[in-house]
Amino acid sequence: MSALPVYPWRLAPDGYATRRQLRAQGLRPGGQDVAAQLERPRRRRGPLVAYLYRIDRAKPVRPMTPARWAALGRANAARRTCPACRRDAGYVIPAALGTCVPCAYPDTQTSGV
Repeated sequence: MSALPVYPWRLAPDGYATRRQLRAQGLRPGGQDVAAQLERPRRRRGPLVAYLYRIDRAKPVRPMTPARWAALGRANAARRTCPACRRDAGYVIPAALGTCVPCAYPDTQTSGV
């Protein structure tokens, strides 16, 4: 097993990209192993590391099928549905509350200003 090449931050050679950079180009790693890494030094902690993949080995992003769109819609609807009152809150329920704001704070009345 060979060690990964390590490059300083912002100085990677052409032909390498992070996952986000690949996604911006409509690509995905496609099962390839990490090809290199970037390191950004920090003062009091270890360096920040970004893994790089080869662009020439990347594959196109798989298109969303109607079934995947439907599953994503159901998952987002579940995140908006209050488990206490079963209503669509119109926003993603905060994990810290666990319920919609009216159910979390029933004593507080909103004044119609």
